[in-house]
Amino acid sequence: MQYSFASRAQTLLTSPLRNIRALAKRDSFISLAEELPAEELFPQHSLAEAAAAVLSQDPRSLQYGEAEGYGPLREWLSQDLGRRKGVHVQPDHILLTTGTQQALDLLVRVYVEPEDPVLIESPTSPGMLQVLRLQGARIIPIEGDEDGLLPDELERQIVEHKPKLLMAAPNFTNPTGVMWSLERRRQVLERCAKHELLIVEDDSYGDLYFADAEGIEARERIPSLFSLEQPQGNHVLYIGSFSKTVAPALRTGWAAGHRRLIEMMTAVKQMADWQSSLLNQRILQHMLDSKHFDLEEHIRMLNREYRTRLKLMIELLKRKQWKHARYAVPEGGMFLWVELPPGLNGDALLRAALLKGVAFLPGSMCSPSEKADGCIRLNFTHPGRDELLLGMNLISEAVTEFTARS
Repeated sequence: MQYSFASRAQTLLTSPLRNIRALAKRDSFISLAEELPAEELFPQHSLAEAAAAVLSQDPRSLQYGEAEGYGPLREWLSQDLGRRKGVHVQPDHILLTTGTQQALDLLVRVYVEPEDPVLIESPTSPGMLQVLRLQGARIIPIEGDEDGLLPDELERQIVEHKPKLLMAAPNFTNPTGVMWSLERRRQVLERCAKHELLIVEDDSYGDLYFADAEGIEARERIPSLFSLEQPQGNHVLYIGSFSKTVAPALRTGWAAGHRRLIEMMTAVKQMADWQSSLLNQRILQHMLDSKHFDLEEHIRMLNREYRTRLKLMIELLKRKQWKHARYAVPEGGMFLWVELPPGLNGDALLRAALLKGVAFLPGSMCSPSEKADGCIRLNFTHPGRDELLLGMNLISEAVTEFTARS
């Protein structure tokens, strides 16, 4: 029969990421395109011990659980967010989700009607764009600079479009790696609060802050939008995940915010999957509570290694092929955003790179307009150092071939 899919669903089938992920399964293929941490750095031994303990202690670990998520893990998260990030939120204001992508999806489902205007950073993450497109939202990009979103531009777009949401990632924005300044955070928060605009603050990459690594003079951590508005405000939904710091396969993220928001998201989550994996949440909570695992030390280790890989990538971009490329070195996160030499197009360069066995994310995947077509996003956290070197060499070859033709 002929299936009649919703028109907006077709965007899911045409994404270049589908092809890249299929190719990435090959042993010889190198992907600098995806949002992946380094699997060799996963706390495998600690997770194995936690899994064995949880499975041997209580068969209820294999049972259905609460839609809101495992209570002791929500309590642990409430305490950890307060201690490490100055985010003070009660456990009953936290919903555990299957990663940040589900948190975004649940909120958009209950908050955004088709054709509702939604403000996003320009450029922004492909996952955020997919969620909004599938819901039929009208996506309005907001420009920014090295300090974050431009407040006057934000104000103008709010007044003109009367949007339903602002979706942003102030800590190491995907894909640009920008870390918003404290003053810019306050300006954005002030304008959104004035117009009663809800902000979805994605802090998926906030822990990957290289100033926290040993041997680097650490700056004081810049407060989140959520913590800046507390305790009296309710204009921010704060979301995050353990995927980038512990392991993606645990599929454990969270949303924290006003109780009414959490209740509505929980209600639609019960329709979507009833609950995220209770077993995974109990394993994670057992490991985090263990005396043999130190999350902060684990994160420092990640930041030391990821900083080294970023430095390697920067050195490789100093070659003559990249002479006219432009980029800002991020202070953390997982990505380097590169404006290609004049005349190069990210999609065309990707097609040439794929033939050589390497991939990156073209800028077109990160913007609803054509403004980012001359840019690419490079992931430096997943490939090992040798793989990163080879992958960058292959991309450089593709750049050389293109510039030789022009």
